[in-house]
Amino acid sequence: MEGVTVQKTMWKYDERAARVARVESAMLEGARNHFSREGYTEITVPHITKATGACENIDTLFPLDYFGERAYLCQTGQLYLETLIPKLGKTFTTGPSFRAEPDVDNRHLTEFTLLEIELETDFNGLLTEIEKTVRRMLLNTVDKAGEDISALGGKPEWVEECARNFQRIEYGDAVNLLEKPFGVKWGDDLKSRHEQYIVEKNNGYPTFITHFPKAIKFFNMRENAENAEIVNSADLIVNIGGECVGAAEREFTYENVRRRLLESPMLKRLESKGGGIGDFEWYLENMREHGSVPHAGCGIGLNRITQFMIGEADIRRSTPFAINRATVI
Repeated sequence: MEGVTVQKTMWKYDERAARVARVESAMLEGARNHFSREGYTEITVPHITKATGACENIDTLFPLDYFGERAYLCQTGQLYLETLIPKLGKTFTTGPSFRAEPDVDNRHLTEFTLLEIELETDFNGLLTEIEKTVRRMLLNTVDKAGEDISALGGKPEWVEECARNFQRIEYGDAVNLLEKPFGVKWGDDLKSRHEQYIVEKNNGYPTFITHFPKAIKFFNMRENAENAEIVNSADLIVNIGGECVGAAEREFTYENVRRRLLESPMLKRLESKGGGIGDFEWYLENMREHGSVPHAGCGIGLNRITQFMIGEADIRRSTPFAINRATVI
């Protein structure tokens, strides 16, 4: 790949890598134990997709020539999980998310592990479920890999305290908090330095930022009943790692989803790349023919939570095998 430096020995795969692997394993075990108790069904989703496998920014999709047709490496299994909620109620998937991030930095990987859930619930129910899931991930890791957290530079007792102290702030209130020190205005997408400032104001505890402007979020996030300019969405931010969960209640009627897709900046950007609404045909037709139910979901970035637990500023050291634009192994 042009512009990529191949460095097969960027990190030493030694005891440190083994400790990070045990932390990851304990987190996933905690999540799966929670899902098993709560009656979730694990779904295996495609990893070669059309634009239905994209998150908000389709510019970070990796394109593929799929036997003469344009396809992409998957970023999210969200829409696939959504189609099965009417039959299964609670679904989850775990797998790689591929992001063509253009910069070499300490915050982004081009491949990372994403844990996703979709379930029949409302927005408040979703936030409660995220708290339960992340809490079990943190506490199970302290229990099973507390020694590793310490050896890697983290503090298990602080992780345990954070697991029981989730905070919340609405986007509008966050803008008011950030306007004077950073010049943030309504409609701005919050940056890492903004997130860390908010966490610091909340004593370092994990914090949900909720109710973002509709214009900067994914097309099927549900419009707020009291203000159609915002959506029932949330980002969970943590110390050091920043945004580790992106979540939202979903639009669930065919008419609303199609309207929102046609209005979305994402579709216009996709059309400029040669795609279009046809990329979403299977998803729209499934909703039109079979219907849906009120539901919500999220994606949990494993490496951002690892960063938080072990106190590691460089996300490339939050996984045993780091893949970003500086490295191909």
